Amino acid sequence: MYKDAVISVFASNPNALLNYKQVAYILGVTRSDEKAALLKVLSDLANSGMIIEVSRGKFRLDTRTSSLTGVIDKQSVAKKTFLIPDDGGAPIFIAERSLNTAMNRDRVRVHLYPMRKGKQQEGEVVEVIKRAQDTFVGVIEIFKNFAFVNVDKKVLPHDIFVAIEDVGKAKNNQKVLVKITSWQKKDKNPIGKVIDVLGEVGENNAEMHAILAEFGLPYRYPKEVEDVANRISPVIDPTEIAKRIDMRDVTTFTIDPRDAKDFDDALSIQKISDNEFEIGVHIADVTHYVHEGDVIDQEAERRATSVYLVDRTIPMLPERLCNELCSLRPNEDKLCFSVIFKMNAEAEVIGYKIARTVIHSNRRFTYEEAQDRIETSQGDYSEEILQLNALAKKMRARRFASGAIAFERVEVRFNIDESGKPLSVYFKEAKDSNNLIEEFMLLANCTVAEFVGKSKKGTSPKTFVYRVHDQPNPDKLSNFSTFIKRFGYRLKTTGKSSDISSAINTLLDQVQGKKEQNLIETLAIRSMAKAIYTTDNLGHYGLAFDYYTHFTSPIRRYPDMMVHRLLESYLNNGKNANKELYEERCEHSSEMEQLAASAERASIKYKQVEFMSDKLGMVFDGIISGVTEWGIYVELNENKCEGMISVRDLDNDFYIFDDTNYCIIGRRTNRKFQLGDEITVRVAKANLAKKQLDFVLA
Repeated sequence: MYKDAVISVFASNPNALLNYKQVAYILGVTRSDEKAALLKVLSDLANSGMIIEVSRGKFRLDTRTSSLTGVIDKQSVAKKTFLIPDDGGAPIFIAERSLNTAMNRDRVRVHLYPMRKGKQQEGEVVEVIKRAQDTFVGVIEIFKNFAFVNVDKKVLPHDIFVAIEDVGKAKNNQKVLVKITSWQKKDKNPIGKVIDVLGEVGENNAEMHAILAEFGLPYRYPKEVEDVANRISPVIDPTEIAKRIDMRDVTTFTIDPRDAKDFDDALSIQKISDNEFEIGVHIADVTHYVHEGDVIDQEAERRATSVYLVDRTIPMLPERLCNELCSLRPNEDKLCFSVIFKMNAEAEVIGYKIARTVIHSNRRFTYEEAQDRIETSQGDYSEEILQLNALAKKMRARRFASGAIAFERVEVRFNIDESGKPLSVYFKEAKDSNNLIEEFMLLANCTVAEFVGKSKKGTSPKTFVYRVHDQPNPDKLSNFSTFIKRFGYRLKTTGKSSDISSAINTLLDQVQGKKEQNLIETLAIRSMAKAIYTTDNLGHYGLAFDYYTHFTSPIRRYPDMMVHRLLESYLNNGKNANKELYEERCEHSSEMEQLAASAERASIKYKQVEFMSDKLGMVFDGIISGVTEWGIYVELNENKCEGMISVRDLDNDFYIFDDTNYCIIGRRTNRKFQLGDEITVRVAKANLAKKQLDFVLA
């Protein structure tokens, strides 16, 4: 009864020597039956080794099993919870009963239990130092004098109690955002307050806002920040133009997706001679308008990235900036930060300059329009686009010859109506027009990174923001190599980095058009390290660059804004920037990028379930895309929608999970369901609330 409270008393006073009366006084224990219970708890804790009886009736915390601080890691796949200690030591197992209100990613203090021979170190949470998350999305259920917000049990295993006066404008069964205001150990449920009403369950805006809120991402722009942006003058001061390279008379255009509104990069081209060209990569000069530390900059740093859901963009910058002032719209003078290359016909860089410019885009192309110029050689600016494409192809070939890896997964996209309902699925594939833009953006990014990062003679490299991609984990690569053998593929996993990259490219070429293509491409990406932002230059393995940064998208990525500011400072002989400060900003940007990617995946999953909701009972062919102890995941060939067949529905046998070979095997029939197997399924259920499709064997 008093175990948690007593542990907390000793953990809060780790060096104190306390007797029974002192503990009783701290806990407010007065009744004789409570005192008897307390004495038993003290005796049990002393016997278990959590506290030591130093002398008769006097106890203290066992310093040999002292407390540790760290972060809670609830592993959804393994269904286990661990403390990841701050000191870098081995993870500590925390049983569910020992979490004591701690949630995933919370910073906590844990008391360690005495080690048992041959067992993993265990512990118990005695203090929640800092909550990782205090706002949750759920459906509110309102009673006469109180309410409960029902949250997804995978996120929070308890409903949140809300006093009737804290319900606000919420109505019964609406989706709401609730903030936990209190959660003591004595409370069965956390106590919270409704801070926003998202809308009706199933309504598109409510569901998209809910996805953003679930990942702690903003879904509205602060009015005070928008007001500041709206006061920025659109007029470019002639004295500002005089400081820049004027490129308004050079042929310039943008190439972007057809639904894009923010054009943050443009290309210019002019012929110098039969064998030489000047190519300008022009990037919106966002930091001319957004100054370090101002209210717009603070909001941009907090967001760190624009978020792209299925049906909308949640911008990093106010619309006034991202869609108007900074967007390189056609037939308007625009301020840019540019890398201007001198190149020969073999796409070799003869020289370059990095400078602030003013440009005037002659034309806004969609990728489809640019692709039409490439394929037909007809239309306005076709000569310029064909020349840029010829140069891009040579750069691309050289890059892959140097060891770059061709990760080009098919992206699932939806055609949706005005209400957000998905009408059909289509697959987005990169063509020459996409590759053209990509190659020149990559060239600008690595040129800027090398310009700052490469040590000048007798000097140390200056603090800079890099986009790095480490070499793949050898164990993951080896497991991946073993798995693909069942499809008849082989992969070299040892030797020089360039040899391994070449082997991966060969594999990716071999799977093109095969039924297992998406699966193998997905697993190949999972075997790679994650790309992150950091001030330590580790190079970019996937792109085969020794120096790489993000310079080309400051409208939608905060690291690019940091790069622009550092670049401007160093071009003007500014002093070396604070590495610690920029590393913190890099870590935050990497974290926000991951959250944004998770939100995007969740929105796609929601639309997949919505798209399949009128196809219950229909039969589809698919491929097993995942195997767990609780079921098998199946990706449908026709539309790439993924659902699960629960082990409970495979009731003809008892199935055993083999995680080494990515399969489950029937104990009686020996029937095997393995990752990559072809399978035919029937759609059984589409649960929008859980973003979950349930299949059964057909």
